[in-house]
Amino acid sequence: MRRREFILVVVGLTAWPKLAVGQQPPTPTIGFMNGGSSKALSGLAAAFRQGLGETGYVENQNIDIEYRWAEGHPEQLATQAGDLVRRNVSLIVATTTSAAVAAKAATSTIPIVFETAGDPVALGLVGSLNRPGRNVTGITQLSSELVAKRLGLLHDLVPTASTVGFLGNPADPRFVSQTKDIQDAAKAAGLQIQVFSASTDEGLDRAFADLAQVRVGALMVGTSVYFNSRREKIVALAARQGVPAIYQYREFTDAGGLVSYGPSITDAYRQAGVYAGRILKGEKPAGSTGSYDPQSSN
Repeated sequence: MRRREFILVVVGLTAWPKLAVGQQPPTPTIGFMNGGSSKALSGLAAAFRQGLGETGYVENQNIDIEYRWAEGHPEQLATQAGDLVRRNVSLIVATTTSAAVAAKAATSTIPIVFETAGDPVALGLVGSLNRPGRNVTGITQLSSELVAKRLGLLHDLVPTASTVGFLGNPADPRFVSQTKDIQDAAKAAGLQIQVFSASTDEGLDRAFADLAQVRVGALMVGTSVYFNSRREKIVALAARQGVPAIYQYREFTDAGGLVSYGPSITDAYRQAGVYAGRILKGEKPAGSTGSYDPQSSN
């Protein structure tokens, strides 16, 4: 299975204003948005700053960062994006799909770097992978390409499981597409899919209680920033119910989960930092694309 991430490019950025002789350049400010928890995802924010540092930008030295964390309440992201626009930040880095969608809706002039596991074209973030257009660029893991492989690995681990549960977050913009992807993959593999949904801690408890009653043989956990923030709880619930589960990110197995298969989300955040720094330096590679092949963890 080929795994890739497309790194899109910003086009049409205006040139930085010229400075008077001897005048100190203003310190640029990045608006960093995320739909999840600042505590649970602090390591990813650190990876972003690492990438930013690779381009010569260090927080509180030559760059300021305004953080906006929705703490699992995606309905707050539109307000947070509007606040960053009013503050006239130099760049918005919108990590997580919900944050990227909110930032895109808030401005058509301030450069945006997104990080998402979804398809940026289907999400309306860019016009195409080859020509993103306007002010938006970013990193996508295109996780839907790995759904069939992830389901196949789970079936290899639990060959007796004819019914597989899928846990998705209905508040995530990718819920519908993720559900369709796994249903299509299950149909091709001759398996049955039972969908469970949760977007709160109480919802997670109910989903796993329902899962136990249905008696699914295995579980695939969908992609969601909320799930990433609650990975310890999800792993513990799966263990309590005795259901083998597969996840997208290695962070779940680090928390005690059985197996994961997918790109490195940490490296995706680092790459977002690299692209943010390059944009701040005025890079305008109009119309080109780049890619890298992240390592999977399992």
